[in-house]
Order: sequence, then C-alpha cells, then structure tokens
Amino acid sequence: MTRGVVTGGAGFIGSHLVGALESRGIDAIVVDNFATGREENLKEVSRNVRVERCDVNETGRLTEIFRGVDVVFHLAGLADIVPSIERPMEYFRANVDGTASVMEAARSAGVRRVVYAASSSCYGIPDAYPTSEEAEIRPQYPYALTKYLGEQIALHWAKVYRIPTVSLRLFNVFGLRSRTSGTYGSVFGVFLAQKLAGKPLTVVGDGTQSRDFTYVSDVARAFLMAGESDLDTVVLNIGTGQPQTVNRLVDLIGGDVVHVPKRPGEPDSTNADTRRATELLGWRPEVSFERGVETVLRDIEYWRTAPVWDQLSIARATKTWFDQLAWVPT
Repeated sequence: MTRGVVTGGAGFIGSHLVGALESRGIDAIVVDNFATGREENLKEVSRNVRVERCDVNETGRLTEIFRGVDVVFHLAGLADIVPSIERPMEYFRANVDGTASVMEAARSAGVRRVVYAASSSCYGIPDAYPTSEEAEIRPQYPYALTKYLGEQIALHWAKVYRIPTVSLRLFNVFGLRSRTSGTYGSVFGVFLAQKLAGKPLTVVGDGTQSRDFTYVSDVARAFLMAGESDLDTVVLNIGTGQPQTVNRLVDLIGGDVVHVPKRPGEPDSTNADTRRATELLGWRPEVSFERGVETVLRDIEYWRTAPVWDQLSIARATKTWFDQLAWVPT
C-alpha cells in the first residue's frame, strides 16, 4: 500500500488512522464534509495531508479522488443514538447511501481494497459474552441499523464486484480527539467536559454496567493491518475482551457523581470475542484501559469547549430515547 483514502479522516478515529498511515510512509488523502469532523484534528497529524472537502454521496467526485488509490478506509458517517432516532433519514443517507456511493466509486476507480468501519451496536443486547461475530444481529435504534446495513452493502459489493473488503466491528473506542459535538453521546466526552467545569459526573444507572473500552491507537492499527492484509469478505470484532465498569472509569477520572436513569436498549455489558481478529489478522490490543485514560487526562484541555451536561439537560436530550425505546427490555 502506497496511497490510502480515509473517508471521515477529520474525525476522531479517522484522524488517528491518517497519522498511522503517515507514520508508515503511506500517502493519505482525507475525504470529509466536516459535518462532524474538525480541521484541528488534522493539524495534530500533519500539515501535508491532502484534504478533499466532499460528501460521500458525491459518487462521481469520489471516483476521481479514488483513482490511483490502493485502499479506501471508509469511516465517514453519522454517529450517536438520539439524533438517529429523531432524524433517521439523515442517518440512512449518510451511513447506507453513503456506503453504497463509496463502494461504487471504489469499483469504478479500480481500488484494490476497502476496509469498512462497522459498529458493535449491531449486536444490540446479546445473549452471550464475550460476543462473537456469529451472534444474532439485533440493532435497537437507527444508528445501529444503518451501520449494519452499510456493512452488508460493503460485503455485497465485495462479493459481486470482487473488491476485497474487510469490515471491522468496533467496540467503544476512546482516546484523544474523541467527539465534542453538541450531541449527548460518548461517556468520555461527557465526563471530561464535566470534570473541566468542576461539575459532577453523570453516571447512568448504578455505574456497574461495563463497556469494552478500546483505545483509538489500537483501532487505527487494526485498520492499517486490515488494509495491508489479503483477507476478503471478512467481519472482525475489534475490542479488548476486557470490559471495564463505568464506576472504574469514574475512579480513574475522579470527581463527584450524580446518577441519571438507565436507558432502554442499552446492554449491561459489551465484550468482544476477538479470537478471529487475532487468528486472521494477527491483531491484539496493546494499550491498557488505565494507560489510555491516563493519556486522555494529560490532554483534557481538548474538551474545554465541549458541552457540559447535567441531569436536567440529559433528561431533555434523551427524552426521545425513552419515548421511542421504552418497549426494549433492559
């Protein structure tokens, strides 16, 4: 691989992947419409990256950008649960139509390989932990559904048009440059902004729920390895297999705590079975949870401009979540 495109390359994971490509001497092209990506994320990586301000649904323009590219890493899309419930068609356009556009542009441009950023949210509330790639697919909200449909499109194009494709189902990615948008979402962004503001950390439920927090540099390395592999039409879980409780995260961050109601449609745990990634890709996580949190806390000023949530604003922001998903068993 000498040249790679990262769609969503100005975003959280995408900017780290751009850095990983550059560190290997691979030319990186960023495709981003900057709906959620941030230009300063790229300044942290390099001033020499070629940036194309482009929506992934602009198939014709994508085709021109993709010409001469070895691998397309497709990370562009919309995230977060509540806005996907409120505006599902925006999520279908970005995550489903956008993925079809990327795959068609890759086919037209003769791209050698595609790596797709899938989501472990497709498993919903699974029956077994750790959860393998063979688990039943149970998306609980439009974001999870659209990411899974995007995965199916990518794998279908791979099979029909012979574009070697790997889909990485990511588990609870955290680290530097995680999203600071006005949408209530990532627990790290919420907690770090609260800590900077001297406000209590808003813990959902009793805090005993656990998440398979996976550090972003490990995730970027998985994308790089998948891009350089010979795997085809394969789905891989990318996580640590060592879930951590929210209460453990609170202990490491430090601060007072207040509690907000547990939300429907959320599993008590996420826990990746990563044996397939180890066996087929040779990938293993390297950054421990404690080391990752320590790294984030050293650069906590990044979250200075992030919204500071409290119990009342969270209740307002998640009202649609409770109204629409109240039927989901907890």
